[in-house]
Parts: sequence; C-alpha cells; structure tokens
Amino acid sequence: MAIGHDWKNPMSIWNKKFTLLDLEERNKGTMIEYLDIQITEIGENFLRGDMPVDDRTKQPAEIMHGGASLVLAETLGSTAANMTVDESRYQCVGMEINANHIRSVREGRVSGIAKPHHLGRSTQVWEILIYDREERLVCVSRLSISVLKQF
Repeated sequence: MAIGHDWKNPMSIWNKKFTLLDLEERNKGTMIEYLDIQITEIGENFLRGDMPVDDRTKQPAEIMHGGASLVLAETLGSTAANMTVDESRYQCVGMEINANHIRSVREGRVSGIAKPHHLGRSTQVWEILIYDREERLVCVSRLSISVLKQF
C-alpha cells in the first residue's frame, strides 16, 4: 500500500487489475445501481464515476440533494478503498464522511473523482471532488475508511 503517495510520479495503487465490468457486476442490486451511478474510469491512482441529477437525486427545490452528493462520494471512495486491499482478507467500510457543497445542479449528470490522501493498514483517507457538466466544482468531500479483517 502506498503511504504519502507522490502524485507527480503515479503508480498503480490497486491490489489487482479491475475492469469497469467487474465493478458494474459488484454493484448490481444495490443503491448504486438504483441511482444509476456509473464507474467510468480506473486510473493508476484514482477512480472516476458519474450520477444523474433526476427525480431520484433531487430535493424539493429541484436541485441535486446534498445527500446524493455524499452517496456518490462514498460510492467512489469506498469502492476505490476496497480495490486497494486483498478482499479475501480485508473489507473497507466508511467511518466518517464530510462535504462542502459549492454549487447547485438542476439537471444532467455530475462526475466525481476519488484520490487517496492516506492508504494505511487500518485506515484510509480519500478526497472526492464532484463536478457538473461544465467541469465546475460542485462538492468537495473527504471520506475516512476503516480497513477491517473480512467478516
């Protein structure tokens, strides 16, 4: 596991090679599938995905619900965290998540990118940035992960 990762010299942080199809299969029958969250890119040191802004993700004011931003952020961060460990031995679960909502979105899709700040043996910290169609920042989120022995 990488600790104090050097973003200028990226190397793969994933435990094994994953495909987008692997992640799509993993998400079947979950809230991730229901909200149509799509993992769209697996980089050497990041995971990218997107989500629609529609009747499933809007609040009564007709803008994206802040909780929907957190669902996207936690989906990307916890999926990525689990990709960094041996899933036959470990499971990564969220401990704490926070968010700053910067801009509202009324329609279309939003895109998020998750990158690690810390990948340790028992904890991980991920930053997830969410953007609108015009690539304007919508939300900044930080997710703390607990790395547990498989149960």
